[in-house]
Amino acid sequence: MKTAITEMFGIEHPIIQGGMHFVGFAEMAAAVSNAGGLGIITALTQRTPEDLANEIAKCRDMTDKPFGVNITFLPSLTPPDYPAIVKAVIEGGVKVVETAGRNPSEVMPALKDAGIKVIHKCTSVRHSLKAQNIGCDAVSVDGFECGGHPGEDDVPNMILLPRAADELEIPFVASGGQADGRSLVASLAMGADGINMGTRFIATKEAPVHENVKAAIVAASELDTRLVMRPLRNTERVLTNPAVERLLEKERMLGADLKFEDIIEEVAGVYPRIMMDGEMEAGAWSCGMVAGLIHDVPTCKELVDRIMREADEIINQRLARFQGAPVPA
Repeated sequence: MKTAITEMFGIEHPIIQGGMHFVGFAEMAAAVSNAGGLGIITALTQRTPEDLANEIAKCRDMTDKPFGVNITFLPSLTPPDYPAIVKAVIEGGVKVVETAGRNPSEVMPALKDAGIKVIHKCTSVRHSLKAQNIGCDAVSVDGFECGGHPGEDDVPNMILLPRAADELEIPFVASGGQADGRSLVASLAMGADGINMGTRFIATKEAPVHENVKAAIVAASELDTRLVMRPLRNTERVLTNPAVERLLEKERMLGADLKFEDIIEEVAGVYPRIMMDGEMEAGAWSCGMVAGLIHDVPTCKELVDRIMREADEIINQRLARFQGAPVPA
């Protein structure tokens, strides 16, 4: 399948593994890239720019296919050393960067001068247009059903994707709710040129996370995520657990008086304990509603091949029937 995204990034299939905290290591990115998609290393999971440089080199040893790096720009009193991170990406020969969070305009000149393609994650049409205007090559349009931060507009992909197609001139991929061939074909039908998967890729053999995390995703239904930090206008979709329910009770009790410090125990520094150690009740961790569509833990190649096979069957058999076309034997 050739789309504007496969051509832009030099990949076989229009499937991207999004940046994920304490998931996007070299093992994850290489497995997805070797399966024909675009794997992504998460820069801020690495403690230092030097560690990131080593992770990029490790990934290059594990795949000869294109892979990217996610750089998320977060508001912080002590921000990461973004210039050094960008330097590590450029010197590592990475050709694709996924940006997220704040506007990435400050790093765009350096990335573009290095010939790097930039895809920015957006939760609204207006942010997508801004990304287009500052020179991003593509955007990842993140619907309300996504894991992590869905923005504050609450627009699901059935509306957001066609709206993006109406407005954008650059290619975009659909993010949020993506799991199988149905997801891919539906996204293509609504104007996207591919899909970005996060939660689905955590439940794979190669994902470098604790088996408890994969089991939790497989066991979950579409009803098992919660939206936390809404009163702080920093909404995050997470998988429910006792710590999350405790957090929500604090939000209800404190109302407009809620401060980040009130919930810091449930949200700060919990990812290593969950993803590495399998402490599933340690706190809140990002998970999409798509968990309801995840029932197994395949290899990345098995998953990507299955998605492409399902998409081919839907396009050439199921949809063809509606036009009265002869169905291939």
